[in-house]
Amino acid sequence: MPNPDRVELVRKRLGLTKIGFADLLGVDRKVIQRFEAGQAELPEHALNNLIEASKYPIEFFSGPSPEYPNPDGVSFRSLRSLTARSRDASQAAGSLAFMFDDWISDRYGRPEANLKLVPMNEPNPVEAAARVRAHWGIGSRPIGNAINLLETNGIRVFSLAEETRHLDAYSLWRDEKPYIFLNMTKTMERTRHDAFHELGHLVMHRHTGSKHKMAEFEADTFASAFLMPEEDLKAEIPYFRSLDHLIEKKRRWGVSAASLNFALNRIQRISDWNYRGNYIALGKIGKSVEPNPLPPETSQIWTKILRDLWTRGLPLSRIARELNLPEKELNDLLFGIASTLDKPQVEREPHVV
Repeated sequence: MPNPDRVELVRKRLGLTKIGFADLLGVDRKVIQRFEAGQAELPEHALNNLIEASKYPIEFFSGPSPEYPNPDGVSFRSLRSLTARSRDASQAAGSLAFMFDDWISDRYGRPEANLKLVPMNEPNPVEAAARVRAHWGIGSRPIGNAINLLETNGIRVFSLAEETRHLDAYSLWRDEKPYIFLNMTKTMERTRHDAFHELGHLVMHRHTGSKHKMAEFEADTFASAFLMPEEDLKAEIPYFRSLDHLIEKKRRWGVSAASLNFALNRIQRISDWNYRGNYIALGKIGKSVEPNPLPPETSQIWTKILRDLWTRGLPLSRIARELNLPEKELNDLLFGIASTLDKPQVEREPHVV
C-alpha cells in the first residue's frame, strides 16, 4: 500500500488541491480523503495515473513518511501574496532536498555552519551585517559569488524552479544546519539580494522565521548593508551624477540599480527628489528587466560533488534512481548543474569537499 504522506507530497509538488488531485487520479474526492486517513487503499488505476502524471517511480510511494521544513522556523517572503499551493510546493521541494542532502552527507564532508548569530534583543540589521562580514573576514569589499560565499560558511544552498513571482526564497535551520532555497527564475541581482535577505533571517530570526512584523524589513536592510557597506559606497560614489552612472556602478556590488538607488538615498548620497526620479525611470524599464545585468552564478560545491560522483559512475540519473525520485526534481534543486556536465573531467575532484 502506498504511504499516504508520500502521495500527499507529490500532490503538493504538482500544486494541486485535493479536488484537482482527485480529478487527475480519476477518483472521487472522498476516495482521496479515506486513503489519506488510512481507511482505504488507493485504487490501482489511480496509482497508475499518479505515476504517469507525476513521473515519480512506484517505489517512491512505499518509502517512509518525508520530513518537511518546520513551518514555525521557515522564513517565507511575501506571505500575504504567497498562495498556499506555492508555499506547499516549495516546502515539498525542501523535503526532497533533505532526502538528497542526507544521501550526500553519508558520502561527503562539507563546511560546518560558521554564522555569527545576533541576539534577539539586538535586532539592528546594519550592525548585524557588519558583524557577519567581520566574522567571515571579508571587511567591506564587494561580494563576488554570493552562493559560493554562503556555501563556504556552511550554508546548504538549493535552487527552486517555481514559476511564481511571489516566491523569491526561504530559509531555515535543520539539525543545526542552515539552509537557503533560492528561486532561480529571478534576475541574478534579485537572487543575490534574496540570498543575503535569507542570511539575515538565519542570523537574526533563527527561532521566529519571518513571522514578527519587522522581520522582512530587518532582513531587507541586512541584505542591503551586507552587499553595500556604507564606507565602500561613500568611497566609490562621493556624489550622485546620473542614473546612467548608477547603472554602471551597480555591478561593483552585484546589485540592482534600484537597490543601489535605495542604499545611496539611505546614506544621503542621493536626495529624496533624485531618488524618486530614479525610481520612476527604472520602473519604466520594467520590474523584470535589469539594465546592465549580471551573469548567472551557480553553486561551486554542488558542481564539484556532482562531477566527482560522475567520475565514480554515479551520474544524477543513477542517484535519482537510488532515491526513487525523478531526475528533474534533483536537477532543479541543484541549479541545473547536472545538465551542464557533458562529460567527466580527466582529473578526479577530491572525495571530501
